[in-house]
Amino acid sequence: MSRVAVLKGGRSLERQVSLRSGARVEDALGRLGHEVLAIDVGVDLIAQLRESAPDAAFLALHGRGGEDGTVQELLEILGIPYTGSGILACSRANDKVLTKYLLLEAGIPTPEFFAFNQTAFSELGAAKALPAMEERLRFPIVVKPSSQGSALGIKFARTPADVPAALVAAFSYDGKVLLERHVEGRDLAVSILDATDGPQTLPVVEAVPQGEDFYDFEARYQIGRTSFMCPADLPGDASARAQELALATYRLLGCRGFARVDLMLDAAGELFVLEANPIPGLTETSLLPQAAEAAGVSFDDLVGRILGLARGQQVSTPGGSRPPEPPRRT
Repeated sequence: MSRVAVLKGGRSLERQVSLRSGARVEDALGRLGHEVLAIDVGVDLIAQLRESAPDAAFLALHGRGGEDGTVQELLEILGIPYTGSGILACSRANDKVLTKYLLLEAGIPTPEFFAFNQTAFSELGAAKALPAMEERLRFPIVVKPSSQGSALGIKFARTPADVPAALVAAFSYDGKVLLERHVEGRDLAVSILDATDGPQTLPVVEAVPQGEDFYDFEARYQIGRTSFMCPADLPGDASARAQELALATYRLLGCRGFARVDLMLDAAGELFVLEANPIPGLTETSLLPQAAEAAGVSFDDLVGRILGLARGQQVSTPGGSRPPEPPRRT
């Protein structure tokens, strides 16, 4: 077995979620027989990694610093293999606006949107363009920061009067915001796990908030706030189409190892990709572990497979084999 550094915590607003993900990963790695080095990421990260000299790093970081390519770049400089997507894919997926423009260019359906930064508001008079944006998007609309996860900073604007406060909230999390047409329907997630025969989609998970009309941060992580259906009971070929769109998004962004793609299914049966998550949560209420369990993959096995991919090991699945991805640069 090997020495594995579990990188967790950090200083992002998703710190507590990351600590929970990291703790579960540490327990699983211990059961699998690995030597576990728990690292709460901070200013001494490089020193800790050099001193401990791990064989690989398991990234359980969420949000800025962990999912945006920052830590990935440092690990590549140090020559330490790590789990999940590389620098470019993380940079793309972390920026919701960039992701949506890439989706549009590739012909992958995503809700209509507008995006602008604080400079547009403070120096270019973007506020005067809001009525035109609102008319084209139609209410309600969703206002969200471009680079936060776990639904942090996301607000509903049901009327024009709600927009200013929603913008203030979004700008408090990020310097760039997204105004997006709200798709009323079913909240779906498709997780993807690489294997020797290519990336494999796991069963679709549907999140159903209890007594809420929005799958927000609290609904995601407080046990009992949301019920989950996996596999989701969807009409016709909706599950297959959701998996197809998720896989197309995964490949478009250049993800590897594992990821999760979030979608909405509207009343007319149309699917829309919202975003991709290069390091999805691994907590008790997270969607990737639920999807893996529905596919017959235990949490320990999931963690072992993700680590094996990072170290360039073959991961066998039914249906054939494929050479592992080329090694990361060192």
